Amino acid sequence: MAPMSIAFFGSSLVSAYWNGAATYYRGILSALAARGHRITFYEPDAYDRQKHRDIADPEWARIVVYGIDGEDEVQRCLDAARHADLVVKASGVGAFDELLESSVAAMRGSRTTTVFWDVDAPATLERLAANFDDPFRALAPRYDMILTYGGGEPVVHAYRRLGVRACVPIYNGLDPATHRPVDTDPRFSCDLGLLANRLPDREARIGEFFLAVARAMPNGRFLLGGNGWDDKPVPPNVVKLGHIYTRDHNSFNVSAGAVLNVSRDSMARMGFSPATRVFEAAGAGACIITDAWEGIEQFFEPGREILVAERGAQVIDLLADLTPERRREIGENAKSRALAQHTYEIRVRQLEAVLQGVDA
Repeated sequence: MAPMSIAFFGSSLVSAYWNGAATYYRGILSALAARGHRITFYEPDAYDRQKHRDIADPEWARIVVYGIDGEDEVQRCLDAARHADLVVKASGVGAFDELLESSVAAMRGSRTTTVFWDVDAPATLERLAANFDDPFRALAPRYDMILTYGGGEPVVHAYRRLGVRACVPIYNGLDPATHRPVDTDPRFSCDLGLLANRLPDREARIGEFFLAVARAMPNGRFLLGGNGWDDKPVPPNVVKLGHIYTRDHNSFNVSAGAVLNVSRDSMARMGFSPATRVFEAAGAGACIITDAWEGIEQFFEPGREILVAERGAQVIDLLADLTPERRREIGENAKSRALAQHTYEIRVRQLEAVLQGVDA
C-alpha cells in the first residue's frame, strides 16, 4: 500500500491517565508508521492527561495538543487535517466530540478517506439504541467506514443496520517491543493483580470477580491498580496502588501470581472484545484469568493459554489449583499465541487491506 498521510483525532497518544485506549493507539499507529505512513495525532488538553504523560512525543508520530477553552484551536486542527489522505475520528476524545464527528464526516471525498474508529462500540451502540435522536446516528453512514477494536459480528451487524458502508473490527494486539518479560518486582508480588480504572459499568463485576475473591481468601495478597478507587471500601488484604504508569505494566504482569481481566458490562454482553490489558499481560508471559465472554477462543485457548471464570467463585478455585509450573506454562502459551497471531503488525496488515478496499 502506498504511504498515506493520516490525521487522527483521539483522546491521547502520550498519556494513559484515565485513557485505556492509549496502548491500542500506540500499537496501531507505531505499526502504521513502521510501514511508511505519516501520522499526526490531535489530542485535547483534557482530564490532566498532559500532566500524567507516560511517554514523550514519539518519533513515529507528530503530536498536536489543542486547548479546550474554545473552538478556535480545534478548528485550526480540523483545517489542517483536511489535507490528509486518511482522517480518523476516534470515539471518546473527551472534548468537542460532536463537532469533530460532524466535521470529519464532512471531509469525505475523492482524495480523503474518513473513518470513525470506535474504541467502545458496545457502549456507543447502546447509547444510540437508547436515544433515537442522537446526532451520531445520522453521521455514521457518512463515513467511509467504521472501525472498532472489538465486538465481532454483533457489532458489525448493529452498525450495518444503521446504514454504514462498512464496519470492520481491528482488535487489540501485542507490541512485542513494549510488552515483554522483565525481572519481577517485589512491589507487585501478589496472588492476583488487577489493573482497572473504576467505571460504573464494571464496578459490580470487579466486586464479584476480584473483591469477593479477596474477601474469601484472607491469607492472600491482592493488588488493585487504576484510578478512582480511593474511597472504595475493600478487604484488608487488597492494596490500592492508584494509577500505574505504563512503564510499570510489564513488572506488574510478571510479578503477580496471576493477572485478572474483568470486562465492562457492555463488552461482556457483546463479546469478542479482548482488552488491551490481556495482550499486555500475554506479552509479558503472565498467567491470565478472565471473566467469561463469547469469542475468547478466537484469541486464546481456554485452559491452555488463558483461564476463564464463568463467575467470581470460580476465580478462587482457579487460584487454588495454580502451581508455579502451571502459571509459567499458561503464560508461555499465551505469549507464543500472541506473538504468532495477535501482534499490531498483523493488525495493521489487515487494516491496510481494508483501506485499500475502500477504493475498489
